[in-house]
Amino acid sequence: MKIFARAYQWPPRVAAGVYILNSGLSKAKADRETATGVHGMAATAFPFLGEHDPETFVGLFSKAEIAVGAALLIPMVPSLVAGAALTAFAGGLLGFYLKMPGLREEGSLRPSEQGIGIAKDIWLLGIGLGLVVDELTQR
Repeated sequence: MKIFARAYQWPPRVAAGVYILNSGLSKAKADRETATGVHGMAATAFPFLGEHDPETFVGLFSKAEIAVGAALLIPMVPSLVAGAALTAFAGGLLGFYLKMPGLREEGSLRPSEQGIGIAKDIWLLGIGLGLVVDELTQR
């Protein structure tokens, strides 16, 4: 079995992978009320998502989180692939942060009190980009 990650890549892969996998598994068990809340926030930031059923949306979002988390935790997934998946996922989360009203201080990128929980996802983008850049510069 070939392992596609160098030893120093494992701490950020595991940290992000466990966090995202847990989030995905939690959403997989979401009840209708939770699904409606998550979907409502997503549709506010990205109106095209409003066309989807809340439970279907949260189910798909959950599967995406599980896939990204697992990719980071499975040693056979190359760091370039896992990093690219994490970068795309984190980019979506940060897009939500930028578009969702009330998450930022007026006229600023700084998070409001309500936005701190989402703004901290910048570390996921940093980990993903770090893995991608590391792999591209190793070649």
